[in-house]
Amino acid sequence: MGDVKSKRVPRAVREQQMMDAAVLTFARRGYRAASMDEIAEVAGVSKPLVYLYLNSKEELFSAVIRREAAALVAAVRAAVEAGAPADRQLWSGLQGFFAHTAEHPDGWAVLHQQARTHGEPFALEVAAMRAEITEFVIGLIGAAAREAGCDENLAEREVSGLSHALVGAAESLAEWANARPADTRPSAKETAATLMNFAWTGLGPLMSGARWAPGG
Repeated sequence: MGDVKSKRVPRAVREQQMMDAAVLTFARRGYRAASMDEIAEVAGVSKPLVYLYLNSKEELFSAVIRREAAALVAAVRAAVEAGAPADRQLWSGLQGFFAHTAEHPDGWAVLHQQARTHGEPFALEVAAMRAEITEFVIGLIGAAAREAGCDENLAEREVSGLSHALVGAAESLAEWANARPADTRPSAKETAATLMNFAWTGLGPLMSGARWAPGG
């Protein structure tokens, strides 16, 4: 009886294996220092196969950014409690965000640290992801204003500014949480609560018409 041939790995599966290896390598070595040789070794394939499937280091990095960005946005959207009050939707969305960044620290490092610092093509990919999440938050804050009956008191630019500030804070907090030692690292729920205590407790009075003004 002849030898049984090993089952051929489908192209789509092989590509994902290579991209998984690329995420790990880019996150830990940085884009400049990462090599296609190392990525191939981590993936358990030959370097020519990596080039055959993914063409170049630049195209591979772009593909990784797009995949990780899409996964993060999908995680946030899937976590949101549709139909819940605006604050509950934001709370659940933040838990989804922090859970995903904690479960995929290498992917988050690629998006938050590497992609932003290596030129326009990569930075634009991350900017598109950030814009999508920010638009989602704009919708939630706008909905909260309508629920509170104060939407006329919040200008469109103010809602947009608050949303950008909230997204920026979430990104910074995710980096802080992931950098902490494992035994002191907060859970996604705890990190989301930290941001809600910082942001939404301030938004609450704002929705009631309260405004901060410098004294003196």
